[in-house]
Amino acid sequence: MADWEIGVFTSIDAGLGVQLEVAHELGIKTIQLHAPQRSSRTPDNAEKFLARLEELGIELTAVFGGFEGESYADIPTVTETVGLVPPKTRAARLQEMKEIADFASLLGCEVIALHLGFVPHDPTLPLYQEVLEVTRQLCEHAKQNDQAVHLETGQETAEGLLAFIADSKCDNLFINFDPANMVLYGTGEPIEAVRKLGPFIRSVHCKDALASDQPGVTWGREMPLGEGQVGMENYLSALKEIGYLGPLTIEREIPQEPERQKAEISHAATLLTELRKKLL
Repeated sequence: MADWEIGVFTSIDAGLGVQLEVAHELGIKTIQLHAPQRSSRTPDNAEKFLARLEELGIELTAVFGGFEGESYADIPTVTETVGLVPPKTRAARLQEMKEIADFASLLGCEVIALHLGFVPHDPTLPLYQEVLEVTRQLCEHAKQNDQAVHLETGQETAEGLLAFIADSKCDNLFINFDPANMVLYGTGEPIEAVRKLGPFIRSVHCKDALASDQPGVTWGREMPLGEGQVGMENYLSALKEIGYLGPLTIEREIPQEPERQKAEISHAATLLTELRKKLL
């Protein structure tokens, strides 16, 4: 794989990523995959999907977990519904993430990733310790598959995420860095966060956003790549500083507007290709 190979977030029958055929049509060579529905996660389907990837010349770099009942409608709803933090759904979702890890293993994928959810800022709270424990259990299962677990940025500050990873004591726990999420959630300046989180950033999203006028209270607004406040050239320069040369995975999830989605991903791929030529 080339340094900074362009990638895109994809889906099969679950999630908001683009279809594999769109990635192929746009000449994109790497993908992250939203895990398909449980009924689709079979050895036979894994074999068929691998054959299709080989046919299209596309490499799978991560499988993302997602769960029924999650909603990103607003920040309070994210707190209540997303990831492994909510107590009512935690045990069932941990089991599903283990199943997703096993399916990813069938695909030969060494990375599973997810939004963990809103981890409490106060490490003395019982909920903090509970989330640490469920994270350790997931990491232990992933380690049995020779896999790493990547936590998507957004809900925590850089400092909070570093402290959580240290407290977990898991040597296969890393970060999928999404700069736009830090803008959307109001949790910090993304370029500064790249530098702080550098040793743990093992995969990235390329996404852009405008901040809310009430950061941390209401959502910001996702934007086409290059039209938000992240600053893509500064973002890639910071990734270069920390030695990250892995895939640059575009995430633009507007499946209700497929033609616009495709056009914006194409634009994003062109922008990233130009910046790669300039910076590498």
